[in-house]
Formats: sequence, C-alpha cells, structure tokens
Amino acid sequence: MNATPTPGWRPRLDLVLAAALFSTGGAFIKSCALAPLQVAGLRSLVAALFLLLVWPATRRGITWGSLLFGALYATTMIAFVTANKLTTSANAIFLQSTAPLFVLLLSPFVLKEAVRRADLLFMGALAVGLALCFGDALADAEAGGAAVQATAPRPLLGNAIAVLSGLAWAATIVGLRWFGQRARPGHDGAASSVVVGNLTCFAGAWLLATFLREPFFPPASFVDAPEFAPTLRSLLFLGVFQVGLAYCVLSRGMKRVPAVEASLLLLVEPVFNPLWAYFVHGETPGVWTLAGGGVILVATAFHALANARGAAARADREAVAAAAVRSGGSEP
Repeated sequence: MNATPTPGWRPRLDLVLAAALFSTGGAFIKSCALAPLQVAGLRSLVAALFLLLVWPATRRGITWGSLLFGALYATTMIAFVTANKLTTSANAIFLQSTAPLFVLLLSPFVLKEAVRRADLLFMGALAVGLALCFGDALADAEAGGAAVQATAPRPLLGNAIAVLSGLAWAATIVGLRWFGQRARPGHDGAASSVVVGNLTCFAGAWLLATFLREPFFPPASFVDAPEFAPTLRSLLFLGVFQVGLAYCVLSRGMKRVPAVEASLLLLVEPVFNPLWAYFVHGETPGVWTLAGGGVILVATAFHALANARGAAARADREAVAAAAVRSGGSEP
C-alpha cells in the first residue's frame, strides 16, 4: 500500500538531502585520478555493497523490470561519469536534466500517453536550453580550444555524451513506468532495482574496459601514488553517500511527498552541482551554459506547477461529479 502524502517537514528534508548528495557527483568524480569507466564501475560497486548492507529491501523483489532498469541505469551512470570527465559539471548535469524532453518524445509510442499542448511548450523550452548549453563548447571550438579548462578537456564531446546520459535516463523512466503498468498489485521492486542497476554498471564498465583493452582495476603501484588517497576517499564518498545514502533518503521521502512537489525539491541537484565544482576545482561554467541551465530549470519548475494545477482541477471536477451522483443530481 502506498503511503499518503504528509504535511511534515521531515520527508521534504529527505528529498532536499538526497538532491544535495546527488549534486556532489561532479566535483568528486573530477577528484578521482582514474578513467571514466573505472570511476563509474568502482563507484557503483561501493554503492551496491553499501545498499545491500544497510537496506534490507534491496535483497528481494528482483523482477524483469529490475533487469531492464539495470541495463539502462548502467548506461546512464557510465555516460554521466564520462561526461563529467570531459566537460564542465554544469553542462553534464544541465544536459542530463533534459531527460523529460526525451520522456515526452517516447511516451506516445511506448506508453500510449498523449502529449498535451503544455507539454509541447515544455519540450520546446528544453530544446532551447539544450542548444544553449552547447554554445560555449562551439564558441571554444571555433576559437581553437583556447578556453578549455583543465577539468573539462573535451567539452564538445562531453556535452554530446551528457545528452546520451539524459536519453538513457529518460529510457529508464519510461521503461520502469511500462513495467509498473504491468506489475502485480502491491509489488514494488524499486529498492532491488537500484542494487541491480549498480551491479550492472560495475559489470558493464569492467566488460567495456576489457573490450577496449583499457585497465579497469588500478595497478598495485597506484597505492603508493600521491593521487591514491584522494581518489579512494572520493570513490568511497561517491558510493556510500552520493549514490547509496542518497537513494535511501530519496526512497523514504518519495513515499510521503507528492510527485510534483518532489520534482521541484529535487531541482536542488542541478542548482548546486556546478557550485561544488566551482568551490572544489575552480571550474567556471560559461555564459551560454548558465543561460541554457536556467531555461531548463525554470521550464521544469513551471511545467511541474502546471501539472499540479491541472491535476487539482481534474480532482475537483471528479469530486463534484461524484457528489452529484451520490445526491441523485444530474450535473455533468
């Protein structure tokens, strides 16, 4: 049985905490002196072990939906880590935040859900924001790469991979909803899906590195390198806090907060992600990136609020109709 929304502050604090933890990803990924596949895979391994240890629900309820989630989640995580290594944290998170654009594009074909006029305006705004985020990388490429930052060595390629991350995350959302529509009543495999996703990410990154003939596990000599300690600390933080604990409090908060309000509280992540990268690494997003990110965030907030008003209006109409039926009236 789903828990009913509550007016308390604690579940909302859970969502803000989850978003704040998620937002640290870019800064800590850049602190790891390892290749993207290594960071993605080892972070997910730490996260899976942590979740299996502290969250009993992750040890049961594996379904076909969990396996689908695992494959798409792994693609999302590997792409997001790779994007963070190549472009700015701001671009990586803002471009991944265009996932609702791809959800709306996929929904009519996979879920048979109609796209409304308001959705079309939202899609247009996200498309504009996405295009703006490429402005700095394109201007830099035309200038011969003079403005490339040490923490963002290949921004144009990183931006493209960040878009792939958003597309993969959109496919994850659509896939989970497709399986959810067909799930048995009372069955919830969300917790186990997170662990399956992280284990799949670990295995997928390892296999991909092997296929590309790249090292996956660092050599024994890495222990003596000056980069070992900060890399180990960053990986442990990413796995335990940025992924593991974040999903624990996210799951707890989502049970008590309406979906629209939750989506607004989770906007803390793309707002704070570039700030951590700036404070830790001195990474400065370009003007076009900030403009594009602003368009994406504002459009998402307005779309969520519009959906909330629409849902409330429909609920009021249904309540009036139900009352009319009970009273024997003939009102439509």
